[in-house]
Amino acid sequence: MAADVHHWAADVDIEPTAYYPYNQMPPAFLPLLEGSMSFAVRSQTSAGLLSSIRTAVGDVDKTVPLYDVKGMEEMVEESGSLRRLDMWLIGAFAGLALALAGVGIYGVMAYSVSQRTREIGIRIALGAQERSVLLLILKQGAKLALVGVLVGLVGAFALAHVMASLVFGVSSRDLATFSVVPWLVLALILVACYIPARRAAKVDPMVALRYE
Repeated sequence: MAADVHHWAADVDIEPTAYYPYNQMPPAFLPLLEGSMSFAVRSQTSAGLLSSIRTAVGDVDKTVPLYDVKGMEEMVEESGSLRRLDMWLIGAFAGLALALAGVGIYGVMAYSVSQRTREIGIRIALGAQERSVLLLILKQGAKLALVGVLVGLVGAFALAHVMASLVFGVSSRDLATFSVVPWLVLALILVACYIPARRAAKVDPMVALRYE
């Protein structure tokens, strides 16, 4: 009996596997096996291990070459390289999308504020405080941000099964991710809204009233 082993990769399900002695395999299967056969050697130290293995193999058959020799840590690292590349690309595109969303929100809010320049000027001329004008613009942006984040959460939750094959050791509907990321997106949107809101709060009423 042998313990369960992730033979192909850490994120591949364990399947029933049978082990057979090499000298008991049918001759018809030997060419297939010998083309991908490898040996695993366990040792308490790696110092001089490769030299000892070469000597041991040479004592059996000097014509057999040793190649593609790797440590177990290196093999484990390589087994997850494609997954790490996938996640790096997804993270890079997600960061780009977040930056574009921030720029887009800033552009929309800046345009909205420019369209309300006369209104803002009248409010300030009638005694509105800078803080109240700032909150007025931020509330408008916050409403759009909340709607966008809620729609994004629903869409992300509905499409989470698409990402299931790209994650390992964590659920594609991970609660921590769905709890933290929306707040980060909301904070970014509010920052993008704050810049035009701050500019609107400091507008000169006389200039704003003459604005066309």
